[in-house]
Amino acid sequence: MWSFLVELTRHTDGPCTLLVLDDEYREQPRPYRVYPRRLLALVGAAAGVLAVLLVLLLVLTPLRELIPGYGTAALRQDARVAALRLDALQDSLAVQEQYMNQLRQLLGGRPGGPAAAPPAGGEEGDADPPTALPDEPTSENWTDHQQPALPVARMPAAVPVLPAADAGARYLSSLQLPALPPVSGFLSRGFDARTGHYAIDIAVEEGTMVRAIGDGYVIFADWTHEGGYAVAVQHADGYVSVYKHNQRLLKRVGDRVRAREAIAVSGNSGEFTSGPHLHFELWDNGLAQDPRSYLVGL
Repeated sequence: MWSFLVELTRHTDGPCTLLVLDDEYREQPRPYRVYPRRLLALVGAAAGVLAVLLVLLLVLTPLRELIPGYGTAALRQDARVAALRLDALQDSLAVQEQYMNQLRQLLGGRPGGPAAAPPAGGEEGDADPPTALPDEPTSENWTDHQQPALPVARMPAAVPVLPAADAGARYLSSLQLPALPPVSGFLSRGFDARTGHYAIDIAVEEGTMVRAIGDGYVIFADWTHEGGYAVAVQHADGYVSVYKHNQRLLKRVGDRVRAREAIAVSGNSGEFTSGPHLHFELWDNGLAQDPRSYLVGL
């Protein structure tokens, strides 16, 4: 067979006559005219088609998993999920480390939070958390919120005349100050206008009821990237209280709330959190106030 193919390749310029005989020469020879060049081209084309079909078979069918070193789709998916879980675990460990640092500072008698400086000659491992806030002001107008932050003078406004039947139901009483804290816990971080922390953080277990400090209307209740599930309540006389990092909200925008009414369930939601706590803000006509001056029991 090999010698026959060699003869064909030696006579590719023109046609050749191929005689077909049986071994005993009992029949007349049958001549066939062949063109070696065309025959070789046909064989090459057939080989190319077979190669393409083989490649498609390996690429488009599960047979590709038999190739050494070729990972299955399930393995690749498992690898992606494992990488995501590893990143989430690293973030969780960093948050827990920061939270433990804050607890060590509080137990060591330095309740100033991450911004507080360690005492001279402190023990090893009692340093500030790695995510300490910057020393530079975060806003050009941070001095406006320095305590005491005095709001813009209120202009006298005309009081609308309400029908007698609706006057008692729609009247929003003034915020009774000082008020009880929204949750019972211990202070983990204080008010600091220079670093942009216009609030106090109250460490509390997840699932604790968060209560409004006074009568008002809910003006915001939604998820935020930094503060997680947050709710804001508009009170009388220009006061607004804000409650962040909740696990779940119990009120919607427009709801009327009474003093000490549950408005959320405390949690640890949001990106900027260092453990289960309530981030509580109090604003007076657009200026941040230190809630410790308005609350009792902290």
